[in-house]
Amino acid sequence: MANPKYLSMNGEIVPFAEAKVHVLSPCVKYGAGVFEGIRGYWNAERKDMYLFRLREHLQRLHFSMNVMRFAHEIDSRKVENALIDLIKANELREDIHIRILVYVDGDGDMASTGPIGWSLSTLPAPTTKAVTEGVHCAVSSWRRINDNAMPARVKATANYNNGRLASLQGRLDGYDNVIMLTHLGRVAESPGSCFFMVRNGVPATPGVTSDILESITRDTVMRIFEEYLERKTEERDIDRTELYAAEESFFCGSGYEIQPVLSVDRHPVGTGVAGPLTRALQQKYFALVRGQATDHAAWRTPVYLPN
Repeated sequence: MANPKYLSMNGEIVPFAEAKVHVLSPCVKYGAGVFEGIRGYWNAERKDMYLFRLREHLQRLHFSMNVMRFAHEIDSRKVENALIDLIKANELREDIHIRILVYVDGDGDMASTGPIGWSLSTLPAPTTKAVTEGVHCAVSSWRRINDNAMPARVKATANYNNGRLASLQGRLDGYDNVIMLTHLGRVAESPGSCFFMVRNGVPATPGVTSDILESITRDTVMRIFEEYLERKTEERDIDRTELYAAEESFFCGSGYEIQPVLSVDRHPVGTGVAGPLTRALQQKYFALVRGQATDHAAWRTPVYLPN
């Protein structure tokens, strides 16, 4: 994938090669950064791009900065405007993935709370085969970090070393992805997405106290299930062996979108193909994010055309 022509640093558009952070910054030395991953979807009929649930992502970004005690003056409206300017500067008219990174700059120690820098990147990101065809997973031997150690509900860059270890082991063992368990042995999530299953026709997902990210896509999925598919999602503990009894299961996240899980530990999920509820969910989800469905208009921030 080609690099974008421009990135944004502290609200200023700069050439790709000039977007740099010093090697002695606490961001590099200690992983002192938080971020958000957001999707932008191109609507070819309307000739516009929609940023999906941008404001909710920015609210979560501020929560992460607050927990990490960043001394910042980052205004959500300024970030939104800078992001739209960057997309226009890169002349992007296709589906994209956006990363907002806020980090401790300078050359301070582990407990430094500033100075704070922030960057934006926008990259083309078409829907993957994992979404259209599904994935095969294993339950990882690496446990999910817990809230009293490195809280997963904070979207901190350092947290993702936990998922990286699990992902690398899963790939070496021949799987597309893994499911991580909490320190109590309950299902948490994948290294980069939330988990849902359907059992006895009822959608279920681990609760927000199961060491998961409080995912915006997860909330969207539960809303779609209830509002359009007439299914109320159970938020509850899920045991490992329930994974083998599920009729359907899938991962969801801004980057992942909605990925059907076809097998867990070589046990087929249901019939071993994406189930009807998962496909119905995908259809409604993509209609919403692309603006092909007019409902939930507040979830979509237009880039090229005025509101």
